[in-house]
Amino acid sequence: QVQLVESGGGLVQPGGSLRLSCAASGFNLDYYAIGWFRQAPGKEREGVLCKSSAGGTRYYVDSVKGRFTISKDNAKNTVYLQMNSLKPEDTAVYYCALRSGRTCWDSVDHWGKGTLVTVSS
Repeated sequence: QVQLVESGGGLVQPGGSLRLSCAASGFNLDYYAIGWFRQAPGKEREGVLCKSSAGGTRYYVDSVKGRFTISKDNAKNTVYLQMNSLKPEDTAVYYCALRSGRTCWDSVDHWGKGTLVTVSS
C-alpha cells in the first residue's frame, strides 16, 4: 500500500529556510516521478516542482526558481524539498505527490496529507 508522509513544516521568518521531507513506502522511488504541490489559504492547489525517475526537475512556479530545490534519497525512499529565502507568499500546506509513471507529465496517483508552512514575522 502506497503511503506518503510529509514532515518538516512549521513557522519560519521571512528570509528563512525549511526542509520538508516526504517518507514514501509501498513502492520504489527508482521507477516513479514525485513532486510537491502547495495550497495557500483561499487558493487552489498548485504544482511547485517535480523530479522524474531519471532525475530531471520540472518547475511549475517561476517564483520558486533559485530558492526551492527537490532531491531524493532512493536508498531511504524519501524526497526532500529545500526551501530557502522564504517569503510570506510561500505560506501554504505543502503536499507530496506521487506520479503514476516515470515522468512529471504523468498524472498524480497518490497524495500525502500535507504539512503546513507559515512564513511570518
